[in-house]
Amino acid sequence: MMPQGSTFTTRPQLAGTFGMVASTHWLASAAGMAVLEQGGNAFDAAVAAGLVLQVVEPHMCGPAGEVPVIGFDARDGEVFVLNGQGPAPQSATLEAFGELGLDLVPGNGLLAACVPAAFGTWMLLLAAHGSLRLREVMQYAIGYAGDGYPVVPGLSSAIASAAGVFTGHWPTSAEIYLRDGVPPAPGARYANPVLAGAYQRILDEAEAAGSNREAQIEAARRAFYEGFVAEAIGGYLAWASVMDGTGERHAGLLSADDLAA
Repeated sequence: MMPQGSTFTTRPQLAGTFGMVASTHWLASAAGMAVLEQGGNAFDAAVAAGLVLQVVEPHMCGPAGEVPVIGFDARDGEVFVLNGQGPAPQSATLEAFGELGLDLVPGNGLLAACVPAAFGTWMLLLAAHGSLRLREVMQYAIGYAGDGYPVVPGLSSAIASAAGVFTGHWPTSAEIYLRDGVPPAPGARYANPVLAGAYQRILDEAEAAGSNREAQIEAARRAFYEGFVAEAIGGYLAWASVMDGTGERHAGLLSADDLAA
C-alpha cells in the first residue's frame, strides 16, 4: 500500500542538498553535474549542458540555433533574461520576398535562416554570470563530438526521415549524418569530428587571446561571429541555392556581415 497522502508517479522524486541538473539527455545532465562538482556555478553547468545538447541532440538544437534564457543570480538578487533569438538578416525585407513571389517565409531552407544566436548567448551567460574558464565548460561537448556518443532513437529516426533531402540537396550533411548512405542505428556510437574540430578551433583561438577568462570568452565569440565560423557560413551562402518548402531552389539572405553585426 502507498503511504497515506502520497501521489503515485512514474517519475522519481529527487531531492538533494548539493545541486541538481535536468535536461533532455543524460549526457548533458551528467556534464552539467560534473561542472557543479568541480566548483562551477549553475550558469557554468547550464553552458556545459547546452553545448553538449548541441552535439548529442542535433535534431533538437544546434550551434546555429537559439536559446532564450531565464535565470536568477543570487549575487544580484534579481531575475534576468537573455534574448538568445537571432535577428533576421538585414536583406530579409518584404521587398526581397516579394521579388521572389513569396508572401510567407518558407519553414525550411536557406531563406528561413536567421543569425545563429545560441553560441553567442551561451558565451554571454558564461561571461556575465559564470565563474569557470571556457575550457572547463567546452571540454565535454568537444569530447562527445570527437569520441562519439550513443545515438538516441529520436535522432536516428530524424536522420532517416531527412536522408533523401540530405542526399539530394545537402551533400555535406549527408557526409556527416549518413555513413555509407545509412543513418546511425539507435544505440550505435556516433561521432561528429567536423563539429569537434570547429569547437576545438574556437577554444584554441580563445586561449591564444591570453589567460584572462573574459578575454577568452570574447575571443571565442569573435571566432564564431567575426572569424572562421562566420566566414564559412558566409562563403557557403554566397553560392548555395537549396530546395525549400516552396518546391523551388532559393539562395539565402543571411551573410557574414549579419553575424558580425
